[in-house]
Amino acid sequence: MASPISANKAELLAIATAVATEKMIDKAIVIEAMEEAIQKAARARYGAENDIRAKLDPQTGDLRLWRVVEVVEEVEDYFKQVDLKQAEKLQPGAKIGDFIVDPLPPVDLGRIDAQSAKQVIFQKVRDAERERQYEEFKDRQGEIITGVIKSVEFGHVIVNLGRAEGVIRRDQQIPREVARVGERVRAWIMKVERNNRGPQIFLSRAHPEFMKKLFAQEVPEIYDGIIEIKAAARDPGSRAKIGVISRDSSIDPVGACVGMKGSRVQAVVQELQGEKIDIIPWSEDTATFVVNALQPATVSRVVLDEEEGRIEVVVPDDQLSLAIGRRGQNVRLASQLTGHQIDIMTEEEASEKRQREFAERSKMFEEELDVDETLSQLLVAEGFAELEEVAYVELSELASIEGFDEELAEELQNRAAEAIERKEEAFRAERRALGVDDALAEIPHLTEEMLVVLGKAGIKTLDDLADLATDELIARKREAPRRRNPEAGPPLRRDKPRPEDKGGVLGEFGLSEEQGNEIIMAARAHWFEDEEAPAAEPVAEEAADAESSQ
Repeated sequence: MASPISANKAELLAIATAVATEKMIDKAIVIEAMEEAIQKAARARYGAENDIRAKLDPQTGDLRLWRVVEVVEEVEDYFKQVDLKQAEKLQPGAKIGDFIVDPLPPVDLGRIDAQSAKQVIFQKVRDAERERQYEEFKDRQGEIITGVIKSVEFGHVIVNLGRAEGVIRRDQQIPREVARVGERVRAWIMKVERNNRGPQIFLSRAHPEFMKKLFAQEVPEIYDGIIEIKAAARDPGSRAKIGVISRDSSIDPVGACVGMKGSRVQAVVQELQGEKIDIIPWSEDTATFVVNALQPATVSRVVLDEEEGRIEVVVPDDQLSLAIGRRGQNVRLASQLTGHQIDIMTEEEASEKRQREFAERSKMFEEELDVDETLSQLLVAEGFAELEEVAYVELSELASIEGFDEELAEELQNRAAEAIERKEEAFRAERRALGVDDALAEIPHLTEEMLVVLGKAGIKTLDDLADLATDELIARKREAPRRRNPEAGPPLRRDKPRPEDKGGVLGEFGLSEEQGNEIIMAARAHWFEDEEAPAAEPVAEEAADAESSQ
């Protein structure tokens, strides 16, 4: 038979003090954990159904154990309740509703009880330690911290931060960087979460913010707020770009970040394992910023498409490969830096595209407006691309074109309006042939052409349209990054091609999310008409009753 395991008062207090000091938590938490462990052992000894409490004096080490019972008229739980007669025996003068404390003798912990108590204490201490770590680091999110690599588990690096541990996940590490146990490492605190299990502090060395913080440490002007990093983009371990601007006209932001003989930027480069950094002057003018972002390539022309959020950049033929970069790296980083999708094309391709668009638009005006080739080409040359632009532009603006007068301008507008009406009528006839309800035509933002597209997609009634989510209606199709010569490029890393992204049904029309929501809610409006009607019926009945009583 195993001998009971016990500890005297001094030993209990010494254990509590040692654990609290080692884990850097409050001693009261350790005392509370011990009390909970003793309560659990006592319940195992006297019965788990009893309400048993334990109290350990943090000063003297005295341990008190008692059972709590409630005085009631009719006993339902014989372990936690007593009637008035039994209560008088335990405590003279007891009343209904009182709680009586029944002292119990201290329990000696056997081997199994001691092991169980140990687990309870460890769990309690571990939870308190995790809470302390969270409270300490929750306000330090976004800072750079230095730690020592403790271990590498499944590619994730565990970092000892002194009073806590953090983890650098595999996707937040710099590629090809070797983590060695015992080495010091700097990282950016990406997020701090309150978790019961697993890591709480997540670190990153691959995030653009890490590079920005490193520059703030190396460049005093950034720390003081004289120079601001407006944008940053990284291909970790390979190349990065940052856009900087100076609040003081006398200070060159690029020169300040580079430093004397490149000392400042080299310090950041060394920390990032040789990652090449392009420092670019930031500009409010999007076109200028795009030109700067594509350095070292020379740009001939920039065309902005604000509606599509795209930028067409024309470069000389010999600058194409430099502008795209190795595996599209340069244009990809420039796109991330500017927040716009950038299409790179040569001057020859741009010329071919312009000629093709010019010919298509000229032919369209020639056919729809019934004008000669010269007149249609003149309209395109003046910047007109759609019939709506001709029909709804100010008459004076159209008449101001060289060779035009008010009479010609008015005639062109009338023809453009007639052409638009003809197209609408043709779409209306096609829509009806597809069986699309006329009720859909009354919904705002929907044109007859859109209704034809909906009909071809099988959406023909209000209910069909109402069942759609906004994304299913207006989401645009995601386009793959443009590659000039797919045959000459590197092989794709994925074995299986991704399923084609079809986008929303009306994605090609460029509707905004707000407009999409309005369309969906207008289609669902008839669902709630039946709910409003019953609410109005009682009112009508009450009015009828009032009239009859009179």
